Amino acid sequence: MKKFSCVKINFNPNGFKLTSLFYKMVELILGLDEAGKGPVLGPMILCGCLVEKKDENQLRHLGVKDSKTVTSKRREFLEKEIKKIISNSITIICEPKEIDESNAKGIKLTEFEADKFAKIINKLNSGKERMKVVIDCPSIGINSWTDLIKPKIKDLSNLELVIEHKADKNHIAVSAASILAKCERERRMNKLKEKYGDEIGSGYSSDPLTIKFVQKYANKSKYVELFRKSWATWKNASKNLKQIELDF
Repeated sequence: MKKFSCVKINFNPNGFKLTSLFYKMVELILGLDEAGKGPVLGPMILCGCLVEKKDENQLRHLGVKDSKTVTSKRREFLEKEIKKIISNSITIICEPKEIDESNAKGIKLTEFEADKFAKIINKLNSGKERMKVVIDCPSIGINSWTDLIKPKIKDLSNLELVIEHKADKNHIAVSAASILAKCERERRMNKLKEKYGDEIGSGYSSDPLTIKFVQKYANKSKYVELFRKSWATWKNASKNLKQIELDF
């Protein structure tokens, strides 16, 4: 079966599908991406970067690309330069407690992200100008995730909605958003390290330092703000610590 890598949805006020002329007339591009979706420790950051079409080449010449392919020092430099070029940006910080509370209500993380991305779109969309909105899809199923976010967007009449996997590699506005999101997460993690020590690691379950920290302190109230307790990594560590206490 053929797999689709992107979804494009075009709307106008009269409900007719727009022609290819629409694409040529788009002057604003809103790129959206996140950082820190998977970690067991620390916040998730979502960001939207609004870029004028004429400024895309300037971002390319700077070397703006997927944040995962750029060193931390280079990201910090690019973040400052990106903010000088783009029209606007919005960053949303989602702390572990908010993620856990959403999960407790039966809201999956993909739906949680759809809600946050829609909020960014709604804040940056004046409805007066044509805008291409490009999102790095946080779900395996592009079509199903598209159905999640569409009802949350207040005004689709002026939007071209593009949802893709690997959009952070293929669209410069999304690359810019990925860098801003990653830089903000790194700042937040650095503040947590100042408070709790470097032993918290990167926050990712693939980081041996983070895993060691979770396995040692999962049940300590002092560290309650750090953990995503709805994650299996934390649940398993918490269960093991309780068992050890019972054994003694």
